[in-house]
Amino acid sequence: MPETRHAIAIGELASRAGCKPETVRYYESIGLLRQASRTEGGQRRYGEQAVRRLTFIRHARDFGFSVEAVRELLAMSDQPDMPCQEVDAIAKHHLDEVESRLQRLSTLRDELRRMVSQCAGGKVESCRIIEVLSDHQLCISEQAHRGARDLG
Repeated sequence: MPETRHAIAIGELASRAGCKPETVRYYESIGLLRQASRTEGGQRRYGEQAVRRLTFIRHARDFGFSVEAVRELLAMSDQPDMPCQEVDAIAKHHLDEVESRLQRLSTLRDELRRMVSQCAGGKVESCRIIEVLSDHQLCISEQAHRGARDLG
């Protein structure tokens, strides 16, 4: 079996994929990464396919895809002859979520800038930042209050 001929340990797999061994174990435990073969001494051994799969997982997670979306994308990538419309739909849905989050972050940034610019640098009892954080009606936008809650 060529996959085991060039088997690598969990530390090397993690290093090559840019993560920690704990991350490899986690992805195995939730079924994103297939269980490794083991040596007689019980050490995990991985092949190049595991490196490619873990790299895919890490890259997808870096792009902010949820674990469930990664699971779906992996299942689809295991079927190279299927049409990619479902892959496209997952990516478009994620893009919509990212754009929505960026809009909320932009609103929060503007509100924070306004609060900071209104702070006179005096005492806490007259601090505009504390005042606005205590009463969200002082925010310019209700969206700033909602955005902070949704992002937190």
